[in-house]
Amino acid sequence: MARVRTATEEDAAAVAGIYAPYVRDTVISFEEVPPSAEEMRGRMRKTLTTHPFLVFEDEGWVAAYAYATPHKERAAYRWSVDVTAYAAPEVHRRGVGRALYTRLFEILLRQGFHAAFAGITLPNEKSVGLHEAMGFRHIGAFADAGFKFGAWRDVGWWGRLIASGPPRGEPIPFCELPAD
Repeated sequence: MARVRTATEEDAAAVAGIYAPYVRDTVISFEEVPPSAEEMRGRMRKTLTTHPFLVFEDEGWVAAYAYATPHKERAAYRWSVDVTAYAAPEVHRRGVGRALYTRLFEILLRQGFHAAFAGITLPNEKSVGLHEAMGFRHIGAFADAGFKFGAWRDVGWWGRLIASGPPRGEPIPFCELPAD
């Protein structure tokens, strides 16, 4: 049975395994060395104190993941997040990204966040398609933002609202969010 659930530290090796080819073989990630399972475990632990980190699991196999992080450090940004999702090639174009993002945005709304942003190395039609299908709109690009595989790479930015109106209070840290 397929399901979206909160990641646990036991998922770190699977998450690192999904991410590694994006780092090694593509310009989608600007990292140059894939993080180890231990490094990924630390990243997941840090994220889960404040923001959701979700996995898509099918018959015990972690096939994809998505998470949110703070958008920027300044106080006025505290209601905004950056989001990202990665999937194993076997599940591309099967609704996995949509399932992860749908659940992620439900949680972010409950936490009290207002806006989500996604940076996408260009070109990347699959990621652009997913984000636009999830209600993101293109808001700009940073030209020549990163250098990987011998060339400068542009990063496009997409954004969408999670909630409208003024804040309902401070965002609730993920680790303090009541179970739904």
